[in-house]
Amino acid sequence: MTFKPFDLSGKVSLVTGGNRGIGLGMAEGLAQAGSDIVIWGSNAERNAEAEATLKAHGVRVLIQTVDVGDEAQVVAAMAEAEAKMGRLDTVIANAGIGRGAASFVDMSTEIWRQNMRVNLDGAFWTLREACRSMVARAKAGDPGGSLMATASLGALQGAARNQAYTATKGALIPMLKGIAVEYARYGIRANAVLPGWVATDMTASAQGHDKFNEAVIGRVPVRRWGRPDEFAGVAIYLASDASSFHTGDVLLLDGGYSCF
Repeated sequence: MTFKPFDLSGKVSLVTGGNRGIGLGMAEGLAQAGSDIVIWGSNAERNAEAEATLKAHGVRVLIQTVDVGDEAQVVAAMAEAEAKMGRLDTVIANAGIGRGAASFVDMSTEIWRQNMRVNLDGAFWTLREACRSMVARAKAGDPGGSLMATASLGALQGAARNQAYTATKGALIPMLKGIAVEYARYGIRANAVLPGWVATDMTASAQGHDKFNEAVIGRVPVRRWGRPDEFAGVAIYLASDASSFHTGDVLLLDGGYSCF
């Protein structure tokens, strides 16, 4: 028998915030590896564009309009996804926002709570409900599952004027490690993916800033911004049987920025 550890045929992957950026890059990779895809997004136009892109890969695609900062929506959407797709093998809590301020002392409670609502509360509810689904499947005799969350290099290094954002990303790491320890008995793995400087809508203003590109991107050993499609490989790996012994870890994809 041919060893095909990265073949995701017959599996179902759910990606929150999957209609653009890193989330769509991950979803496209998963689809190309054979996985059926569920996308959560709050923008109808972008959802439709992502649906067309993903269906071109010949897999089943379910698009759901979900605000991950609303617990009731997360619970209902997860149940609907499982019912319509039959199972959930991989769930990636990727949806996020980056609300900063002119300085830390100017950061309002509103900005703090906006970041927490989507980046941390949303990830917590998403992972909790996904875990619930996977545990029930395991108890029925079909163990296994992969949980992921998109954190950030900022979780390790911090970022001026963005303390609320980095606080949410830092908190994801111990959350996933705790899930990994508690639910390994059901074959469930949990890992965090930490992007460095990636060219997405969230970083659009910095991409066009000459001083920033010289001072920051110039320090990246690969000498460029990362691309969303470069997160397809790690998503496929963590969703596949190739990572069956890999859990409770932090995978940093930053072009070498943190070591230079």
